[in-house]
Formats: sequence, C-alpha cells, structure tokens
Amino acid sequence: MGIWLNRSSIDGFILLGIFSHSQTDLVLFSVIMVIFTVALCGNVLLLFLIYIDPRLHKPMYFFLSQLSLMDLMLVCNITPKMAVNFLSGRNSISFVGCGIQIGFFVSLVGSEGLLLGLMSYDRYVAISHPLHYPVLMSQRVCFQIAGSSWAFGILDGIIQMVAAMSLPYCGSRNVDHFFCEVPALLKLACTDTSLFDTLLFACCVFMLLLPFSIIVASYAHILRAVLHMHSAQARKKALATCSSHLTAVSLFYGAAMFIYLRPRRYRAPGHDKVVSIFYTVLTPMLNPLIYSLRNQEVVGALRKGMGHCRIGSQH
Repeated sequence: MGIWLNRSSIDGFILLGIFSHSQTDLVLFSVIMVIFTVALCGNVLLLFLIYIDPRLHKPMYFFLSQLSLMDLMLVCNITPKMAVNFLSGRNSISFVGCGIQIGFFVSLVGSEGLLLGLMSYDRYVAISHPLHYPVLMSQRVCFQIAGSSWAFGILDGIIQMVAAMSLPYCGSRNVDHFFCEVPALLKLACTDTSLFDTLLFACCVFMLLLPFSIIVASYAHILRAVLHMHSAQARKKALATCSSHLTAVSLFYGAAMFIYLRPRRYRAPGHDKVVSIFYTVLTPMLNPLIYSLRNQEVVGALRKGMGHCRIGSQH
C-alpha cells in the first residue's frame, strides 16, 4: 500500500499543457474549442441519426455508431480538463484523476484501433461475398466484433493504468503534456521503468499492428475483388463504400503509430503533444464528417430528419 502514499498520490500532478497565454496561443486554443464543439455535435448527431433511421440499421452503421461513441468519450475525457486548466491557470490534476484519464484514454484508443481493423473485415465481406453478407455479418457477429473491440481496449487500459499508478513518483510532478499520457508520466518515476517500457511497447504493437494487419489483408482481397468486377459502376460503388473507412484509418493509424511505435530516442515532447491533439480532438471531429458527407444514406437520413423538424415547426 506504500505506493499510494508517495508525494504525487497526495499532491497529484501538474500538466504543463501545450499553450501559453500569448495572443497566438489564445487563437489556437479557441480553434481547438471550436473543433471540440464540432466533434461533440457531429458524433451526437450521427449516433442520433443511426438510432432513429431504419435505413441505417445495418452492420456498417452499427459499427459507425460504436466508433462515434468512442470518439465522443475520447474528446470528453481530455479536452474539458485541458480547457479548465488553461482558463483557470491551475494546470493541476489529482493522482486519481490522472489514473482515470489514462484508463479511459488507453481503453478508447485501443478499442477504436481494433474496431477500425474489424470494420475492414465488414467491407471485405460486403464486397467479396455480397450474397452471404447477411449470414456472415449477422447481428450476433456484429455484437461479437464490437464487444471484442471494447473488451480488449478496456483490458489494455486497465493494465496500463494499474501499472502506471503503481510506480513511485517522488521527484518532479510536472508532466510535459496537456493530459496524463503514460510515456510522459514514466519520465517522472523514480525507479527503473525499462520493464514497463517493454510492456507498453508490446501492448502498442499488439493493439496497433494486429488490426492494421487485418486492414491490409482485407483491402488486398477487396482490391482483387474490385479488379475482377466487369461493371465500371459496380467498381465505383465498391471503392466509394471503402474510401470513407480508408480515410479514417489513415488519420488514426498515422498519428497513433507516429506516437507509439517510434524508438524512444527519436521522441520529442513538442512533437508528441501536437500529434496527440490530432488524434484526441481533430480525428473525432473528422470521422463523422468523413462518414456523413461521403455517404448518401447518411445524408439522406439527415435531410429526412431536417424535413421532419421543418414540418414540426410549421405546426
């Protein structure tokens, strides 16, 4: 129990953040808050449309609703605390609060990575085996795919949270980041963290490279199936259904791999903070825009909803 009684468990940590109070940083902070608001509204709206419109009660949109839920929780886990710290000038976070932030962050990023990987399997089945799609992607299979994504992500989050919070932090309390991220926290531990560094890297390899391998394999089969299609219209439709997912995958995995799979000697706190903003705030905003603006069924559901609202207001 002594590990909970060190200085940091009593005083918590100081998040150094990413902004100063210069004019430029005030503008950047305002931009991030606008992005946060758009992410919040976009994901809530997408969840609402998928829930109320029967035409969107399909496996692809079920997975998309799970992705929106993860994005919603991710932006709410980090951005409000960052905004409160910036506006109040306190920059503090409690030891328990830091642990909770780590647990949620790792769980959600891990779950989202796995879900994006398994969503590529859904696209593969839809394009390569359209006649068997209702059987291969039954409601039970969809729940199993979503449930396994959440389960592995949460397990990863719990492991990293418990491990990080069990280390003694008896030196500086200044975390060189705008939220409690494990690599930034490890620098403050007054013990050898090489074993934990290895564990962290192994978790990242599994949680990023496994789903990425599924994506590569699925899209290799999809490309082969598309090339064998005789109709140019069918090829165009098949590629259109995949383009949104590929865009989301590129944004998420590009940022996550840059952060977690680089050798430690090449890491710079400034770079990590900028890229972290990309996939903790920007990607959750872009995902609903990518999937809604590039998807005629979602656009149709939005128009239908707006039409109902106009009719309701006239009465």
